[in-house]
Amino acid sequence: MTPALQHIPSSPPATPLLDAVAVSGTVPLPDLQKLRNLDVQQLPQLAHELRQYLLYCVGQTGGHLGAGLGVVELTIVLHHLLNTPADRLIWDVGHQAYPHKILTGRKKAMLTMRQQGGLAPFPKRDESPFDCFGVGHSSTSISALLGMAIIDGQQLNHVAVIGDGALTGGMAFEALNHMAHSQANALVIVNDNDMSINANQGGLAKFLDETGAEGGPEAWFTALGFTYVGPVDGHDIPALHGQIKDLLSQTGPKLLHVHTVKGKGYVAAEEDPVGYHAIDKIDPINKPAAEEGAKKGPSYAQVFGTWAEQQADLDPKMQVITPAMVGGSGLSGFAIKHSERLHDVAIAEQHAVTLAAGMACADAKPVVAIYSTFLQRGYDQLVHDVALQNLDVLFAIDRAGVVGEDGATHTGAYDYAYLACLPNMLVMAPSDAQEAQAMLQLGYDYAGPAAVRYPRGTAPTSSEKRELATGKARVVRQGRGVALLSFGALLGEAQQLAEEYDITLVDMRFVKPIDTQLLAQLMNHEAWVTLEDHAVVGGAGALVAQWLGQQNRDAKPRLVNLGLPDTVLPHATRAQVLAAAGIDAAGIAAVIKELLD
Repeated sequence: MTPALQHIPSSPPATPLLDAVAVSGTVPLPDLQKLRNLDVQQLPQLAHELRQYLLYCVGQTGGHLGAGLGVVELTIVLHHLLNTPADRLIWDVGHQAYPHKILTGRKKAMLTMRQQGGLAPFPKRDESPFDCFGVGHSSTSISALLGMAIIDGQQLNHVAVIGDGALTGGMAFEALNHMAHSQANALVIVNDNDMSINANQGGLAKFLDETGAEGGPEAWFTALGFTYVGPVDGHDIPALHGQIKDLLSQTGPKLLHVHTVKGKGYVAAEEDPVGYHAIDKIDPINKPAAEEGAKKGPSYAQVFGTWAEQQADLDPKMQVITPAMVGGSGLSGFAIKHSERLHDVAIAEQHAVTLAAGMACADAKPVVAIYSTFLQRGYDQLVHDVALQNLDVLFAIDRAGVVGEDGATHTGAYDYAYLACLPNMLVMAPSDAQEAQAMLQLGYDYAGPAAVRYPRGTAPTSSEKRELATGKARVVRQGRGVALLSFGALLGEAQQLAEEYDITLVDMRFVKPIDTQLLAQLMNHEAWVTLEDHAVVGGAGALVAQWLGQQNRDAKPRLVNLGLPDTVLPHATRAQVLAAAGIDAAGIAAVIKELLD
C-alpha cells in the first residue's frame, strides 16, 4: 500500500507508468490499449502516480480536488475494462472527472484547466469523444445513460458513476425507476463517500449505510429490478476490478455500491473533505494571513449570512432552506446559531422551492438560499407553487451572472428573464453590500414572492445613507447626453466612466418593477445605455426597451442594451468573460464614446 501524500507537489512528479499509458491528443482518437494491456497488479502503482499528478495539476490551476482523489482507482478500473469511448461512461456532476481527463488524452493540457481557452472544469462533449455527455450539475447521469442504452441496445456497455450526494436529486430516482422498467443494459455505480460538498443530509445516507439489513439498499434495489452488488471498497483495485468485470458480463440493469473516501491519498483532504472539495492555486487552506487580509470587503454571500442571522434573532417565524449549499450560501454561522431553522434538503432544488411554499402556507417566513443556476431546476415549482399562489417566499439568489472558471453550466445568466415574467414577483439587484442587506430586508417584509439577485465575490461597501423604496431607482450622478442605467453589481464599472464623460448614471436597483417614473424623467437624454451581468436577450434591458417602445412620443432616446451575448459563455476568469462580452470598463467606454460623438 502506498503512503498517503502529505503535500501538494510544486513541481511535476515522476510518473513513468502514467506517462506510458496516458495518451496525448484527441485527433486521431486516443487509444487506451496500453492502459488495458497492464496487469491488474500494476494498477495500484498507476493509481499512486495519477493521484500525485492530479494533486500537482490542481495545485497549479485550482479547481475541484477531493472528489477526484476519491475516484482514482475507480477511474482506472473502468477504463481498463471498458472499450471507451465506444462504450458509454458518464460521470455525474463532473467534480470527479479530472482523473478521467488525465487518462483520456488531456494529461498535458491539465495545466490549462479552467483557464481561458483551456480545458473545461467538467466533462464536455466537444472537448473529447470520451466525454459522452456534458455535465456540471448533479443527478442527470442515469437519465442520460438510459437514453443512450435504449438506442444502443446490448452491443455496448453503459456505465454511470453517481455520488450518494447526487443520488438525492429526484431526477435520479425517476431514472432508476424507468431503467428498471426498461431492463436496459446499464450499470449504475453509486460512489458512496458520505459527502456532497458538505456532509450529506437526509434519510438516503442512513439508508445506504444499512447494507445487509432487512429493507436495506440490497433489498430495495433488487425489488426494483436491479442486480445489486455491494458495498465494495472503492480503493481495493483487485476487488473492484473483479466485481465490475462480472457485472459487465451480465445483461439488464445493474447497480454497484462502492465505498470511497473523498480526498483519498492526500492527508489534508481526507481530514477536511469540505475544505478541500475545491481549492485555489497551491493549497489556499494554508495561505498566509497577509493574503487573507487583502480582501476589500465581505462577499455577497457573507452579507446574506450576516443578515439572515440577525433577522432570525428578531423573527421566530424565519426559516432558511438551501439545497446542499450551506457554506457556499454564507450560512455556516447560521447553521451553528439557528440550526433548528436551517433546512439543508440535499441536492433537491425542486423540493426546496415547494417546501418553502408549504412553510409559507403555514404562516412561516421562508427564505430560500440558492444559486441562480440551481434555481433553474426548481422553475416549475417557482411558477406553480409560489408565484401563482402569491406566497410569501424570499429567494436569496447567489452566483448570479458570470461566475468565471466554472464555466457555462454554473453561469447564472437567465434569472432576470425567468423571474420578471412571473406575476406577483419582486426582483431586485443590489450594487453593493449596503443595498444587498436593505433589499434582503425589503424582500423579507414584502407580502409575496421576492428575489434578491447578487454575484459571487466581494461586495463593495459604503457608509452613504440611502433610502430604499419598492420600485425606486437611485440617481448616482446627474449628467447630460447619455443616461447609463445599471442593473446590479456592474455599477462599479460605470462610476468612473460617468465622471469622465459627464453622463447620468442610475443604479436601477429593481428589475421588477422598473422605475418607470424615473425613466420618464430621463427622456430628455439623447441616448440610454442599459448595463447588466445577464443575458442581453430577455434581460432587464429588454424590459426597458419594451417600456420605451410603448411610449407615444415623437422623440425618444436611442437605446443600447449591454449584457451577456446570446451564446454559450466559455470558462475564463470573471474579468475575462466580462471583457469579451464588452461589459467591462473598456467595453462600456467604447459605447459611450460612440454615442457622444
